[in-house]
Amino acid sequence: MNITILCVGKLKEKYWVDAVAEYSKRLSAYCMLRIEEVKEARLPENAGPAEEEAVKESEGKELLRRIDKEAYVITLEILGKELNSEQLAKHMMQLGLSGRSNIVFVIGGSLGLSSAVSQRADFKLSFSRMTFPHQMMRVILLEQVYRSFKINRNEKYHK
Repeated sequence: MNITILCVGKLKEKYWVDAVAEYSKRLSAYCMLRIEEVKEARLPENAGPAEEEAVKESEGKELLRRIDKEAYVITLEILGKELNSEQLAKHMMQLGLSGRSNIVFVIGGSLGLSSAVSQRADFKLSFSRMTFPHQMMRVILLEQVYRSFKINRNEKYHK
């Protein structure tokens, strides 16, 4: 299975970089993992709604440009469907069994995703109705993808 994490912004803090490296290493036994970062668009000081929308649109265009038309796209969105770990694992297994082995998870920037990116999604996933920093979400997502593979193989990890 090919998993791409497509995200806005770079990881700056060493602890996030280290966590991503650890889960990337763990996932290498289960899938081909690629992490692609899109440059975060600059938001002017005291930006209004129109400027915020322009930033989301700019980031969205770059995200969409990097998504293969054959990919199964899962966007991370507050208003997406909440799944528990077992349900995510089952969803990923079903994708693999149906021949959908090119999965792209999309994490937006601090303002979220453009409507065009959301519309491109095959599945909208919510980890919570709460808002998390997008750097943290990258780590949480990688952990849950790793957990999904462990669940699907009945390997010890998930309790």
